[in-house]
Amino acid sequence: MELNRISTGNPDLDRILGGGLERRMITQIYGEPGSGKSTLALMAAVATLREGEGVIFFDTEGFSPDRFTQIAGGDDPAADLATRLFLYEPIDFAEQGLMILDAGKIFQKKKIGLIVLDSATALYRSEMERRGDALKVLGRQMIDLLSLTRKHEIPALITNQVYMDVTTNRFSGLGGTSLSHISKAIIRIERREEKRRAIVVKHRSRPEGEYFDFIITGDGIRIC
Repeated sequence: MELNRISTGNPDLDRILGGGLERRMITQIYGEPGSGKSTLALMAAVATLREGEGVIFFDTEGFSPDRFTQIAGGDDPAADLATRLFLYEPIDFAEQGLMILDAGKIFQKKKIGLIVLDSATALYRSEMERRGDALKVLGRQMIDLLSLTRKHEIPALITNQVYMDVTTNRFSGLGGTSLSHISKAIIRIERREEKRRAIVVKHRSRPEGEYFDFIITGDGIRIC
C-alpha cells in the first residue's frame, strides 16, 4: 500500500483506485439502492479501524450495527473496533453540515484515519424541492469535508444516490458538478442481476472503464 493511500478493505477496489483511497481528497461511490455502496463504505471503515486508527462516520441511511458486526468478524472484534468509530447520524440536511464542522473537534483528541459519509445526498434529495439553494449548500458541505481531509492528511469516502439521466439513459450521481468536481475519484456501481460491477468513472491516474464484478455476502463482498 502506498504511503499516500489507505486500503478500502478490498484488494480489487484498491486496485482500480490505484492502490486505495488517496489522502487529502474525496472518493465517491454512487449507484442504485441495494447496489452495495454502504457495504463498501463499511468495509473501508473496518479496514481503517483494524489498523488502530479512528473513523468518523456520517450516516444518513440508517446505520446497521448488525451489518457492522458481520463485516467486523463477530461480536468481540466489533466491540473493540467500535471504540474507535465516531458515528454521526444527522436527521436533516442542515444538521449534516453542522456535524461535518463539529467533527473537526475529534482530531484534537483522537488519531483519525478516514472520514466516511454514507450518503452525501440522501438528506440533500429531500431538500431539493424545498429550498432553491440546496445545491449551493451541498457544495459548501463538501468543501468543509475536503478541508478536513487536507488539514489532517486523510482520505474521505462518500456514497451518492442516483437519478436517471434521460440524455444518456443511464443512472448518474446526484449533486451535479458540486460533487463530481470535488470528487477526484468516482466509482459507479451497476447492478447486473445477482452480480454488481464497480467501474472507474473518474480518476486522475487510472483508466476510465476499469472494473471488477462482485456479489454482496454476509461478511462483505466476494469477487466473481
